Amino acid sequence: MRNHIGKKIINSILPVALAFTIGGIIIALLGSNPFEVYGVMIRKSLMEMKGITRTLQLASPLLLTGIAISLCFKANIFNMGIEGQLVFGGFMAGIFGSYVTIPNPVLHILLCFAVGIACALAFALIPAVLRAYYHVDEMVVTLVLNYAMAKVLEYLSTSVFRDAGSGYVCTPAVQKTAKFFLLGKTKMTAFVFVSFAVFLIISFIMTRTKLGYSIEALGKNPDFAEATGLHSRKKVMTLMLLSGAVSGIAGTGWMLAEKTFYTLDFSGSPGLGWDGMLIALLGRHSPAGIFVAAIFYSALKTGSEKIGLYTDVPNEIVSVIQGLMILFLSIQFLDERFGLFEKLKQKKADKEG
Repeated sequence: MRNHIGKKIINSILPVALAFTIGGIIIALLGSNPFEVYGVMIRKSLMEMKGITRTLQLASPLLLTGIAISLCFKANIFNMGIEGQLVFGGFMAGIFGSYVTIPNPVLHILLCFAVGIACALAFALIPAVLRAYYHVDEMVVTLVLNYAMAKVLEYLSTSVFRDAGSGYVCTPAVQKTAKFFLLGKTKMTAFVFVSFAVFLIISFIMTRTKLGYSIEALGKNPDFAEATGLHSRKKVMTLMLLSGAVSGIAGTGWMLAEKTFYTLDFSGSPGLGWDGMLIALLGRHSPAGIFVAAIFYSALKTGSEKIGLYTDVPNEIVSVIQGLMILFLSIQFLDERFGLFEKLKQKKADKEG
């Protein structure tokens, strides 16, 4: 058991260490001290109150997208549609928050979340039904739907719902009663507490409930799970929809707490949903690992905002490090799923033999 946990920790740390090592070499080639640059990142994101609260704010949607992806991945269901579900939920919540007037702020925010969750659920329902009842590959369907949703929202935000008074493409800002405002002199909003509460609920479901045990069983042996009465079709539907609902909460919270209106870069690059996949892989699909990975990844983002101010290194170096982590984690994921390195070793042994 200890060896298994130790291997998981090493597999999580190794891609990060490699990414930071290569990033450090690049920083050195640019003529700066890597330790000084990394020191600025750590100090400004995790050792100052404004940095800590900003890190928590940026980690909020990442916690949710990370746990949403893990819900399905642990059951060998590859819901790649988190990004599309998030942006659709956030977009519709933003439209509701800007066009519908409700004097009571609590009610307005709750209804925005209801709209965002409902829309994300509706979008997640398509691949869920196709996978559960028609055995259509959910990975392909969700990837295609992400692209389709991006194009639909691009059209809606540039024509139907475009804010005519703005100099660039965006929807009208949500009304004040629908916004999460900064708490005191911090850099975070009440959405931090909302996301942490949802994260804890989903973590409890994954680790302490019958559904959580079913997820493990489906992931390890779906045929056996079905034969023993776990009703994998119902579980697939449940997991896909639950994952979609969590994505809708992430998108709505991001809209009401951070963006307040929809733009074509609403989710950032590569996107909060794709960042969630990186966090899920980095956290090895365990709630504790996802929590640590989300805070770490968010700290990178917070630190990147300060690197250009306090060092001679452009803040794009953080994007390079993030890209390297994605590359190494992808290789690791493919190896674990398809045994790439074992196959290469076998081919080499066959040639030598």
